[in-house]
Amino acid sequence: MNAKTARILDGKALAQKMQSELSDRVRSLATEKGRPPGLAVLMVGDNPASAAYVRNKERACAKVGMASFGKHYPATATQAELELAIEELNQDDRVDGILVQLPLPENLDAISLLYKIAPDKDADGLHAVNLGRLVRGEKGLRSCTPAGVMRLLAEYNIDLKGKNAVVLGRSILVGKPMALMLLEADCTVTVAHSRSQNLASITSQADILVAAVGRPQIITANMVKPGATVIDVGINRVVNPDGSSRLVGDVDFESVKEVAEFITPVPGGIGPMTVAMLLENTVSSYCLK
Repeated sequence: MNAKTARILDGKALAQKMQSELSDRVRSLATEKGRPPGLAVLMVGDNPASAAYVRNKERACAKVGMASFGKHYPATATQAELELAIEELNQDDRVDGILVQLPLPENLDAISLLYKIAPDKDADGLHAVNLGRLVRGEKGLRSCTPAGVMRLLAEYNIDLKGKNAVVLGRSILVGKPMALMLLEADCTVTVAHSRSQNLASITSQADILVAAVGRPQIITANMVKPGATVIDVGINRVVNPDGSSRLVGDVDFESVKEVAEFITPVPGGIGPMTVAMLLENTVSSYCLK
């Protein structure tokens, strides 16, 4: 065990630093290009968590001087209606990034909507073309959450070369692109998931452990190698005995911080980094025009 508790990887502070750098870049580019960069967020229905995320994104846009082209549709919106909206945004020269806020109501096909977004306006980096570029190690828009993890590791000069990395979770949103990015950084990567056997024996080999399964506090101290870097991507709302609720990650922060060398908090770790990378992707698309 560590004699001292783990050092916090402060995603919130880094995201603020990135936003202030982006704000300076946007100011000088907007003068040159005659318009600010634009991000369009499409939201369907009234999921309260999604509404909060969308508000955060729009606030962040305003902070860096970006134009926001948000569109909010009722839960009854049809697939055809949304496809048409995306086509229009693809053609709109003021829009550099397009994002469909997930989850969508069950009657809608999220994947075919994602594929309607022009790959170079795919602010979330989830289009098959951009994921293909990641697999091939080519330039392209990167999936925001794993890209945010990589940026945070770089900020704290955490050496990845040759390290054992374990990614817990295999979603297309986080797990799979995360594994590819760590591989690109010369890690030896294992992807574990809900069907993996002897999970603790896999995770306790990790120098870098990324938890992204959406199960509250599944990673406990006995599953973590002493001195590891632990990245918590999970955001879970749990209800306290008195009926109030709080946000926790996939990592049992209190016990794990006694074992790990570095750890991300929830909230204030990867969440703000995801939004910062979304803005950065949009500015990258804007710069290519």
